[in-house]
Formats: sequence, C-alpha cells, structure tokens
Amino acid sequence: MDIEQLRAYCLSKPKSTEDFPFDQDTLVFKVLGKMFALVPLKKWEAGLASINLKCDPEYAIQLREDYQSIEAGWHMSKKHWNTIYLHQSELDLKLITKLLDHSYDMVVKGMTKKMREKLH
Repeated sequence: MDIEQLRAYCLSKPKSTEDFPFDQDTLVFKVLGKMFALVPLKKWEAGLASINLKCDPEYAIQLREDYQSIEAGWHMSKKHWNTIYLHQSELDLKLITKLLDHSYDMVVKGMTKKMREKLH
C-alpha cells in the first residue's frame, strides 16, 4: 500500500478527515475529530513507511507477538496504539486494511451515541 492508497482508504471512511495538528510531518486521519491513524510522512519519503493505529489492548498484544513489523505505538499510549511498519513488507494488503478498519471502529466505538448518529 502506497501513501496515496492509504490516504484514499482512510478518507473513504464515513466522516473522516485529514489534518496536521502536530507538525507538517505527521498526517493525522480523524473521524469526527478523533484520531484513528497517524502517518509520519518523512519516514514514508525515506522508504520507512509506518502508521500508528488504535487497537483493542488484548488484540494489540496478540498482533505484536504474531508479527515482527507490529510494535507498541511510537509516541502513543502503548496500551491502545500500535505502530505498523509497512516498509518491512511482512503484512499483506488484506491485513493492513483490516487493521485500519479496526482502528476506525475502535474510535467510533468510544464515541457517544449522539456522535455515532452523525456518521449516518
């Protein structure tokens, strides 16, 4: 998955937006203002593509044990975020999109009922 595919996939999610809230290097995808994916663009440009994704804590641990290219979230809550190192080519597109979906769904799940209603 290249950066344009990733961007298009994230923006295809209902009510998703992109932003640079921290600096001009970290592209952040949000759903109704809540982060679900962070992408360090300089690393992508250097051939070290990675993405930070929200994850259920138990599933996060399982993924870290099963894949060398998934680690606790860099500069994030280690309990709720994973860093996915795409440049290692260990993960196939199906798993990457599944993890993106999971992250989005985790963020939506944590929203109030009123906020979730805005997604429809």
